[in-house]
Amino acid sequence: MSINPTRRLATLATVSAAMALTVGLSGNAAAQVRDFPNRPVELVVPFQPGGGTDALARAFADATRKHMPQSMVIVNKPGASGAIGWQDVINAKPDGYRLAVVTVEVTTLPHMGLAKFTYDDFTPIARLNADQAAITVRADAPWNTIEEFLEAARKDSGKVGVGNAGNGSIWHLAAAALEDKTQVKFNHIPFQGAGPAVLALLGGHVDSVAVSPAEVTTYVQAGKLKTLAVMADQRVKGFEKVPTLKERNIDLSIGTWRSLAAPKNTPLEVVAYLKNVTLKASSEPAFREVLEKQNLGFSYADEAAFKANMAKDSAYFKTLMGKLNIKN
Repeated sequence: MSINPTRRLATLATVSAAMALTVGLSGNAAAQVRDFPNRPVELVVPFQPGGGTDALARAFADATRKHMPQSMVIVNKPGASGAIGWQDVINAKPDGYRLAVVTVEVTTLPHMGLAKFTYDDFTPIARLNADQAAITVRADAPWNTIEEFLEAARKDSGKVGVGNAGNGSIWHLAAAALEDKTQVKFNHIPFQGAGPAVLALLGGHVDSVAVSPAEVTTYVQAGKLKTLAVMADQRVKGFEKVPTLKERNIDLSIGTWRSLAAPKNTPLEVVAYLKNVTLKASSEPAFREVLEKQNLGFSYADEAAFKANMAKDSAYFKTLMGKLNIKN
């Protein structure tokens, strides 16, 4: 079968044009990676302003100014215990210009059917923080010890309200785990983040909150709130007078972490750049000072350690939720 010379030339021209276009597109993509960042980078905080996650994100964004030619802009996108903000980042173009502060809830929400994503939908950059849960009440509350608080919950089963950062959040799970360990029943009250939960406590709308010490530090120091116990292996810095649950013969230690992540399939060169910036920014004295002032525990972990951390927690919380029968 013979091929018309004219058709052959036309075909070759079409193939050549397609190859040139592909090379051009690849070249443009490579140039975009080389020029990163040439515009502001958005950092999504999936909770309301006022909580520990928001405080850490803003301090980190400020610390990156010395190490990036562009600014990092905070975008608060609360809802569904963080799922709305995280899904927004997962759906974003994987070019490094839209990142997320991810917390331990990325390993809890999928097991409750509250999120369609998993931690594998993110490209981990680094972990920056780790904090334990704590039970905090108003300063004028009738309970001065964790035993008195639990006795009240036992006496009026399901009546004592415990605010948390949303259904399926780590603070919800912490309170649920405390129920399981002590055979009491709380009235779990979800909010769109720890900040709103703490404000509700201050306003007298809930009896207590299960959040980290960092998120109540300011109000405890001002004498408006008091923390009854921390769910940690040892006492927390800044809360040295507050006992751990283990000191009260309750074997429970549970908490959160806060990390930086990008959408899956973000170019390796961009991820490498962000890892370098994150390491430098997290070492800035100003960043460490904010964490210290807020009682946010600095806990750096690189990409590999952070990913292993997520895998371990996902397995742990899947088992815990099955045991406690926690569902959507």
